[in-house]
Amino acid sequence: MNSVTKRLFIPIHTMLPFFVVALILVTAIVGPLISPHDPSYADPARSLHPPSAEYWLGTDKLGRDQFSRSMFGLRESLRIAIVGVALAVIFGGLVGLVSAYKGRVTDEIVMRIMDALASFPAIVMAMALVVVIGENWRNVVVAITLVMTPWIARTMRSQVLSIKEREYVMAATSIGSSPIRIMLQHILLNCLSPVIVSATLGLGSAIVMESSLSFLGIGVKPPIPTLGGLLRHAFTTIEIAPWLAIAPGVIIFLVVLSFNLAGDALRDLLAPRLKGIHLHKPE
Repeated sequence: MNSVTKRLFIPIHTMLPFFVVALILVTAIVGPLISPHDPSYADPARSLHPPSAEYWLGTDKLGRDQFSRSMFGLRESLRIAIVGVALAVIFGGLVGLVSAYKGRVTDEIVMRIMDALASFPAIVMAMALVVVIGENWRNVVVAITLVMTPWIARTMRSQVLSIKEREYVMAATSIGSSPIRIMLQHILLNCLSPVIVSATLGLGSAIVMESSLSFLGIGVKPPIPTLGGLLRHAFTTIEIAPWLAIAPGVIIFLVVLSFNLAGDALRDLLAPRLKGIHLHKPE
């Protein structure tokens, strides 16, 4: 097998996480459309009904179908996590790009601010932000964005510091190209690989963050179902209806594991370009 064929051949175990992530995304989109029941419809006569042919995962204490609520919860949790991480990539990417390119005082000041933000435990910082600015899904997105931004910025900065010393960047500078053109045309596109990997890994952390906030009662408020909210609701009846905690717990586990494995697989696929680059991820 020649070198070109080797590069085109991707092992099945490397592609498997991407198939699982694709399946999760399709389920989040299609699941609510094919759910057998209205997730907000309460039927007290069906309260805490065990799993059956009619209610696949049983019903909660208000008589709402747990399977339908899990499908809607998956979509809502993924929407919040994806939007939060996407905004962090935009803001963190710009901060890291400009900071590293400008260097000196600008870089020192900006990165000290990023280091200060990153020094706080992610979930503690997210909790504090949501409590201060308000408890709703938009503010959960803001919290995820602010928590993730320093890590994306540090990843982008480490890459820019390496690329801006290369010959083609120095040549563009010598012929009088503007800093904005150099950053966008010659540097940014060559820095995206590690940022994409960091963002993929960060999606798992964002799901955990959103679920934790909702479980603690300071995240997305009812009647909007989220995975963490479903766990919180199930916790109140865990002794008499343990099946209610199974679906959201398993979904959170599979989603986080899938994004982490997909991030690792991306890093393996991009290994030549990511050699020697440290990818940052919130803890």
